[in-house]
Amino acid sequence: MTRLEGTPVRPEATTASSAPSRTPVPHEFRAALAALASAQKSSSGAPAYSRFVNRRLGRWAAAAAHVLRATPNQVTAVSALATFAGVAVLATVPAGWLPAVLVPLLLVVGYALDSADGQLARLRGGGSPAGEWLDHVIDATKIAVLHLAVFASWVREPEGREAILALPLAYQVVATVAFFAIVLTEQLRRAESVAAGSPVLVRRQTGALYSLAVVPTDYGLMCLVFVLLAWPGAFTVAYLLLFAANAAYLLLALPKWFRELRTDPMRTS
Repeated sequence: MTRLEGTPVRPEATTASSAPSRTPVPHEFRAALAALASAQKSSSGAPAYSRFVNRRLGRWAAAAAHVLRATPNQVTAVSALATFAGVAVLATVPAGWLPAVLVPLLLVVGYALDSADGQLARLRGGGSPAGEWLDHVIDATKIAVLHLAVFASWVREPEGREAILALPLAYQVVATVAFFAIVLTEQLRRAESVAAGSPVLVRRQTGALYSLAVVPTDYGLMCLVFVLLAWPGAFTVAYLLLFAANAAYLLLALPKWFRELRTDPMRTS
């Protein structure tokens, strides 16, 4: 979640005319929720789960964190704790019902809080470069170690997957390159926009159909797929299909992004 993007928002319950310590908690939560709902960042390009589910979960979590007086970095830390706990369960616990419940639950919570930290930063008046740096470093780490955890799980329990044991390593390469390319492309577009005298990067809007079309690239969908850990064969098939879809998307997107930056760095998609 990029924390520096968007206009700071202030809930009515935390204005100078109202004392936060005297505001009833339900009213303060509703005020924060309303402020966030009316000032969401652009959903352009976001896949379906991230757009329609995770951002809403993050909004609720951000409003709750605001009531608890938590800082964005504290929310980031809890997000990382939940995510890496899920990764640890995936890497160490034999496949079955326990990891099928714990892994997706912990990853979904971590992803929701990953959205919440940026929203909370906006609610409090805007983010910082340090917060954005921390967010991106944790995101890069979780993307790398998640597929290493799948690899560790498969090595421990091959379940007939000996011929494709290297698949999680290939998936790690695809996911890492995609994350870096997306972040770098966004940063270059933002820098070019500022250099051209426009502090706000104008995005071409994408609709619900686009969000559904790119849902295989959604980290949130990957989180949910781990429900299939109770059925190793089904998980293997789903994981293979997600890898194929993400690899195809990356192969198509990389030359497209390069051409856009080469011809018009401010153009977005």
